[in-house]
Amino acid sequence: MTIQDMINTISDRIVGATTVDTAFGEPRVMNNRAIIPIALVAGGCGAGGGEGKRPNGEGTQEEGSGGGGGGGFAVRPLAVLEVTDQQTRVIPILDVTRIVLAAFGLIGGCMWMHNRMKSREKCHSMRGKCH
Repeated sequence: MTIQDMINTISDRIVGATTVDTAFGEPRVMNNRAIIPIALVAGGCGAGGGEGKRPNGEGTQEEGSGGGGGGGFAVRPLAVLEVTDQQTRVIPILDVTRIVLAAFGLIGGCMWMHNRMKSREKCHSMRGKCH
């Protein structure tokens, strides 16, 4: 298989997998409601290869070629769409891990800024002789 064939095969599979059905799941009906899961789908891939010749010290040349590829995809739930006879609404799904990590980042940033301001106050009280 040539590099071009490999790239074409990978891209064909990606195009085949990226449909609206990937982001919107199958509706599930229960208690006179239809629930449709909604997800964020992201991915990427890459491939490369090469070939070349080099002298081997015996007056001849060695030939070589290589190639490879890889990729990854992630699906993250975002919300569910609830459809009833009376209304349709989007119910977001909260990612508690992201919220906690953002809070830690915010707290850490505030502590860093506080310490930086305190060290500047100390420096100014010493009339700039702290450097």
